[in-house]
Amino acid sequence: MQERRQAILRKLEECGSVKVNDLSRELGCSEVTIRADIRAMEQEGKLTRTHGGAVSKAADEEVHHYRAESLYRNTELKKQIAACAYAFIEDRDTIIIDDASTSFYLAVYIRQHPEKHLAIVTNSLLAANELAGCSHVELFMVGGHVGGHLAATMGEAAQESMEKFHVDKAFIGVHSINFDVGLTSIATPQMQVKQAIMKTTEKVFVLADSTKFGGGYLSVICPIKSVYKIITDKKVSRQNVVRAERESVPLVICLLYT
Repeated sequence: MQERRQAILRKLEECGSVKVNDLSRELGCSEVTIRADIRAMEQEGKLTRTHGGAVSKAADEEVHHYRAESLYRNTELKKQIAACAYAFIEDRDTIIIDDASTSFYLAVYIRQHPEKHLAIVTNSLLAANELAGCSHVELFMVGGHVGGHLAATMGEAAQESMEKFHVDKAFIGVHSINFDVGLTSIATPQMQVKQAIMKTTEKVFVLADSTKFGGGYLSVICPIKSVYKIITDKKVSRQNVVRAERESVPLVICLLYT
C-alpha cells in the first residue's frame, strides 16, 4: 500500500495532477483502491482530490492564486462592462449569469441596484453568494460537480439542470474572442455549460474586456454570430472594431458607465 501511495506522490510531483483511471491502469489495481488511497492521502494533507483524480498541494495552491488573480484582473473594466450589461436588463426579466469573472461583477451590480426585480439562474458559487438574500432577486442555483477556474458547478448534472430553464437573457464570459474560430472557453467542462446556457435563450450577451480579443484557445463554444451582443470596454483596439463591423459582429462598447 505504501509503495502504491509513494508512486502516486511521485506521479503528482512529475505531472502536478493524476487521474484515477490512469493510475489504476499503471499500478495494476482497481479504481476503487486508487480512490481509497487518494481519499486517505487527502486526509493526511498530501494532495487535493478533484473530480476523477487529484492534484498536488503545490498545484492546488497555484490554482487558487490564479483564481484570485483572475477575479481582480482588469477590475475597473469589468465593472464598467457589468454596468453596461445591466442597462440591457428589464424589470422582471429572467436571466442567467455564468461563472466568469465579469459575470460576477454583474451579480455585484445587481445586488447594489434593487430597482429591478429579477429571477436569476447561475452555476457560479461566487455570484450566488452575492445574490443570496437579496429581496429583489429570486435565485436559482444549478447543481452539479463543483470545480473550474472560478468556483462553479459543471459536468453533466449542471449541463442537464441548466437546459431545463428558459430565460429572457443570458450573460456569459469567454476565454477569448477569435474572429477566425469563434468564442472560446478555457476547457471542455466550461464549454459544455456555456453551450447548455445558449440553449435556454435566444439573447446571449457575452461580457468580455478588451484583452479577450485574439489569442489562443482550447475549446470552441460557438461562432461569434451565434450571440446577441458582445459587450466590451473602450480599450478595444480599432483593428478589432473594424473587423467586427466588417463581419457584422454585434459589438457594444461601454463608454459612460461606472
